[in-house]
Amino acid sequence: MVDGAAMGETGAGASEKIVFVTGRLAERALRGVLDGMRPAFEYEVAVMPITVAALMTTSWIASHLTPPRLASLVMIPGLCEGDLAVLEDRAGVRVVRGPKDLLDLPEHFGRPTERAGYGTYTIKIVAEIHNASILSLDGLLARAEYYRQAGADVIDLGCAVGNRWPQVSEAVMLLKQHGFAVSIDTFDQGEILDADAAGVDYVLSLNASNLELAPRLRAVPVVVPDFDGGMPSLAANVAALERLGLRYVIDPIVAPLNFGFVESLERLLEVRRRWPQAEVMIGTHHITELLDADTIGVNALLAGLAQEVGVTYVLTTEVASWTRGTVRELDIARRLAAYSHAHGVLPKNLEDRLLVVKDRRASRYTLDELRALHRQIRDPNYRIFVTDDQICVFNAERFVTGRDIQEIFGQLQVEEPTHAFYLGRELMKAHMALMLGKAYTQEQHLDWGYLTPPAPPTRHVRLTQRWSGRRKPRSDRD
Repeated sequence: MVDGAAMGETGAGASEKIVFVTGRLAERALRGVLDGMRPAFEYEVAVMPITVAALMTTSWIASHLTPPRLASLVMIPGLCEGDLAVLEDRAGVRVVRGPKDLLDLPEHFGRPTERAGYGTYTIKIVAEIHNASILSLDGLLARAEYYRQAGADVIDLGCAVGNRWPQVSEAVMLLKQHGFAVSIDTFDQGEILDADAAGVDYVLSLNASNLELAPRLRAVPVVVPDFDGGMPSLAANVAALERLGLRYVIDPIVAPLNFGFVESLERLLEVRRRWPQAEVMIGTHHITELLDADTIGVNALLAGLAQEVGVTYVLTTEVASWTRGTVRELDIARRLAAYSHAHGVLPKNLEDRLLVVKDRRASRYTLDELRALHRQIRDPNYRIFVTDDQICVFNAERFVTGRDIQEIFGQLQVEEPTHAFYLGRELMKAHMALMLGKAYTQEQHLDWGYLTPPAPPTRHVRLTQRWSGRRKPRSDRD
């Protein structure tokens, strides 16, 4: 072990001493990051007899680590696998995993680790099954379950205009039997009454064309303006329901962009001013389904708007192919918006799951740093990195850089099929990271926010020998 004490500003206590465990390859970079942090704690770097730190397991570290002196914490690389308790028994102190990328250490120590109350929400999601009447009951149930797993609170049965649904009662009862809150989206009086008798929870929607049904309904009606009626008709319809003493939800109808969107926002604000205690619904699908843009940022913005205005329900659907995932996106966005609103903080640096295409911060090595790493390499295994403007692939014999992965691959002289497949896959990931400004770590998934698949298992005996084909490959543990 080698000491490297320094002082400065981080979240750790000044009296704390942390031992950072790493491999030979990353030692220089780790020391550079720690020196640059000027942390308010003492630190010690424990260099294990291995080239690539990610290949270590906790049991392997335990067999090679000298118990630290006067340390309060041991931090191992985030990609190391195994039971931490095994290493804690050896070290005699608490052991934690750090970030997957050592360049993220400053952020790791500077960001709050706990936010009391984060994840709660006030907005309910109503997810519409479009043209529900054309689905089988099994198909309907499967779609409802998909929405529920994505975060929906209410399943809305969207009925086809002008085509009476004879099985609407059966559909409502089926969903109710499986524990769903259910709404029906229709102006057809027969469908409304059949669904209400079957136990539907909400009726979308009532206006002057069918308002006479209100006294007969058990379900909560969603009241809307008359067709082309605007705010005066909405006020009249709300007044009619209030005279009946009924619970209701107001939907002022948010219009698509460039088709009255701004005016409809004014109507939404007017609804909140006139009826400050009323439950309010807006249809976010009027924007996402009718806009040639990815839905993630749009849903985040609409959820923030809904939170600020005090909207109770957002109605959405996933009909257009580019809107797939909308319910899950709104579920994440409403939690972000709720915490931001409740705590008076910007909705920033709180939640990474909606950063899908672009990362919050892509940690990159410089070309000079990679050349310094290259000088330490003594084996034929290929390492792949992404700088700000190119891909770098190197082993003991070669240092190849460029942006065209086909040209890069051609310079690696790899013929063995499994190794070629491995390198092709990794180079494509590196290319995507370079083009999108994402962080790239060899053998790890790119970070796609809430769409990121589970991390792949680390292969300690593996295809990833990245053998150049000239010498017999040897283990990174040598």
